[in-house]
Amino acid sequence: MNRYPMWKNILVAVMILIGFIYTIPNFFGESPAVQITPAKSTTKLDSALLGQVEAIFKKENIQYDGVYLDARGVKARFASTDTQIKAKDVLQAGLGSDYTVALNLLSRSPDWLRSLGAKPMYLGLDLRGGVHFLMQVDMKAALSKAAERFVGDFRSVLRKERISYVGVTREGDEVQVRFNSEAELIKARAIITKEYPNLTLTESTDGEEKILKASLSLVEQKHIQDFAIKQNIQTLHNRINELGVAEPIIQQQGIDRVVVQLPGVQDTAKAKEIIGRTATLEIRMVDEDKTDSLTMENALKGQAPMGDEVYKDREGRPILVKKNVVLTGDYITDAGPGVDSQSGRSTVNVTLDGRGARIFQQVTRENVGKRMAILLIEKGSTEVVTAPVINGEIGGGRVQITGMANTQEATDISLLLRAGALAAPMDIVEERTVGPSMGQENINRGMHSTLWGFLAIAVMMMIYYMAFGVVSVAALAINLLLLVAILSMLQATLTLPGLAAIALALGMAIDANVLINERIREELRNGNTPQASIHAGYDRAWDTILDSNVTTLIAGLALFMFGTGPIKGFAVVHVLGILTSMFSAVLVSRAFVNLIYGYRRKVSKLSIGQIFKA
Repeated sequence: MNRYPMWKNILVAVMILIGFIYTIPNFFGESPAVQITPAKSTTKLDSALLGQVEAIFKKENIQYDGVYLDARGVKARFASTDTQIKAKDVLQAGLGSDYTVALNLLSRSPDWLRSLGAKPMYLGLDLRGGVHFLMQVDMKAALSKAAERFVGDFRSVLRKERISYVGVTREGDEVQVRFNSEAELIKARAIITKEYPNLTLTESTDGEEKILKASLSLVEQKHIQDFAIKQNIQTLHNRINELGVAEPIIQQQGIDRVVVQLPGVQDTAKAKEIIGRTATLEIRMVDEDKTDSLTMENALKGQAPMGDEVYKDREGRPILVKKNVVLTGDYITDAGPGVDSQSGRSTVNVTLDGRGARIFQQVTRENVGKRMAILLIEKGSTEVVTAPVINGEIGGGRVQITGMANTQEATDISLLLRAGALAAPMDIVEERTVGPSMGQENINRGMHSTLWGFLAIAVMMMIYYMAFGVVSVAALAINLLLLVAILSMLQATLTLPGLAAIALALGMAIDANVLINERIREELRNGNTPQASIHAGYDRAWDTILDSNVTTLIAGLALFMFGTGPIKGFAVVHVLGILTSMFSAVLVSRAFVNLIYGYRRKVSKLSIGQIFKA
């Protein structure tokens, strides 16, 4: 009656073992480390880099505790922070600008645990320390910028089609085109509808003038806003790399906000300076008349031909470009990945504003068959993002850059083309700095509250329910073990609200055991045998346990769906705690009770505390 089949016992044992393996990495602590990641998407991350890092350490006589390669880059651990800082300097000098070397903290857990994928949880900003910014994106400015772009575009299109108009102006987010003739308005409407299908067009009159009004449709507004958020996040990633932050958190919050968390950074002024940094984009022609090896060799030595400059492309190859700037990034309004309809290869589609489109059309008409270089300039460092061949005159302000290796590269380049400047202005609406000592204090308080809460529950349960109380405490400990293991497997970021949710999960988990124990007591009071009371107690308490946990689970899911930031973090731990508590309180505790009483032929009494009959 009270015996589990073998597969259930094995299941419980395996779950406990897995929980133990994936929990213990959190108790080994952290050691100073450095993390090496590629600074460019084209730079390879392979075992050759690992060997190069080890060779640098050997050459510079730097002692390290371990070095390994994972999906994020090469990581090396050290015994002290002094060795860590020295290693960072020599690696940055030895590897050059192709790689980013950042300070980090890595778990001291042994290699066999890492080989199983057992890693500790990440610590949030409030536990590790660092800088937190909440940034508001000015969506109105993004929409106004888009509307301003259409003013120039409309002028170019109408002139190209030789349609007579009085003027093109912008009123807020609406563009107005005035005509003296109804016929000209009809022709203009047809052209604009064809060229810009995402615009909403309306007509009105002002005296004898006919007015065509163009406004952004909801679809176009959503596209512009999504692009602004995505581009700003990418730009922030590019800028924060310079801070040497190994695990920055940059993510969208709500519709128009971005959260930036920089663990380990205490210099708020430096972080602000980096985040507010600007960069520029330039388009120049490649000087293909001077490509001989001698000229290129002299150029690399600083003796470039008159009117030329030499820069390296994303593959590290030198390219000689003319000093004359054809276009700057100010003329680019949009850039996104695409696919060439003829070859099927990945491309980058760039949209220029009206003036940029006219300049670009003229330049491409005069330089067919020649190469055009796109340069990204940031803090005095210039890189050739791409240098395609001009196959023909390009008009209309839409440029397709071919030659991309894959979709990911096309996506990266399209974002880089706008990464020099923010797609929309951003203001810091919240700023918070947490010191490392305060973070450690928060960890200690959270651990102490969980530990003392667990001990108080354990003492009460063992006094009140005796042997069944011991089983309940064991199930509660396994519940905590499984919860921490799942959070570690998910590589969740643990914050103060998460610690609060763990403490709350312990208090809620014991409720199920109390229900079971009281149900068993009730069965004993009704005159049932001990074995029958155990069986009925677990079976009849299940419905109540399920109902109470499902209602709490719904509340947790609501917090996750509609909450943001710390609330969502609390909800994740809360929901996982409910699921693990149901498993441990019912399945695990029943397995323990079965091991104690299930294999006895005759049980005359249960150690479940004093039973009072009504």
